Amino acid sequence: MTTDAVTPGPGRQIASLDELTDVQAEAVLALLADAAASDGTQAVSEQGRLQLRGGGREGVRHFLLTVGDVLTGYAQLEDTDPVEAPAAELVVHPEHRGRGHGRALGNALLAASGKRLRVWAHGGRSAARHLAQVLGLTLFRELRQLRRPLEPLDIAEPVLPPGVTVRAFVPGQDDTAWLAVNAAAFAHHPEQGALTQRDLDDRTAEPWFDPRGFFLAERDGEIIGFHWTKVHAAERLGEVYVVGIRPDAQGGGLGKALTAIGLRHLAAEGLPTAMLYVDADNTAAVTVYERLGFRTHEIDLMYRTES
Repeated sequence: MTTDAVTPGPGRQIASLDELTDVQAEAVLALLADAAASDGTQAVSEQGRLQLRGGGREGVRHFLLTVGDVLTGYAQLEDTDPVEAPAAELVVHPEHRGRGHGRALGNALLAASGKRLRVWAHGGRSAARHLAQVLGLTLFRELRQLRRPLEPLDIAEPVLPPGVTVRAFVPGQDDTAWLAVNAAAFAHHPEQGALTQRDLDDRTAEPWFDPRGFFLAERDGEIIGFHWTKVHAAERLGEVYVVGIRPDAQGGGLGKALTAIGLRHLAAEGLPTAMLYVDADNTAAVTVYERLGFRTHEIDLMYRTES
């Protein structure tokens, strides 16, 4: 483990670490839970939260902002994309906002990234937009969270392309084949397409994972598409977690059919609402989901330094 520390203000210290202890990880998770309860949205993505535990990960650094002995803020910097600038997420505890801590974390991220940085503002809150302006960042990407009711489920019976069958994912048996299809389907989307066996293992180990809701479409014994659903039990919310189609199988209606199969599964689980994330500039996908009854619920914004 390597650690660097700087003191950017009176009583304030930021430690930069390449891995967290179990105690530190639990403290960060508690801070994130407090912030989510106040803000109504998570400040750090699922991938970021998974990267808090399990030791160091290539290209990932953690920034702990403390005032005295109190963990007051947290940021994570991930530099794994071979093309894009490092991506970051940050949060300040609700009881300690308005004191320059967010700006201090932002400046630490800029310094660590060589002023080549992308930062997520989940929920697009005005304070986050202001901080982005203060740090000299410009709006770069808009990610929409769409939702639709599952009661009633007014979706036509799914029609699969000829020769295609659908079954549930089998952990340990389908891992390698699924990772290959996922990488091919999302070659243009580094966050999703770069998932590794470790990333898959992290997710299948989570309490929410249910292989019954992970649908694989096959033709001639090969996986050509999938729809992985997720259940947020506490919120009674189902998620179209990820739908992917192998490039040579696109354009035949498989994505629409798999989406319908997953939504029917979530409805059968007794969930009243479904959600999904989609990039605002992916007009084709937005159109498909809107035709399925989805509407914008929330917006996440990504800012970056000028390239």
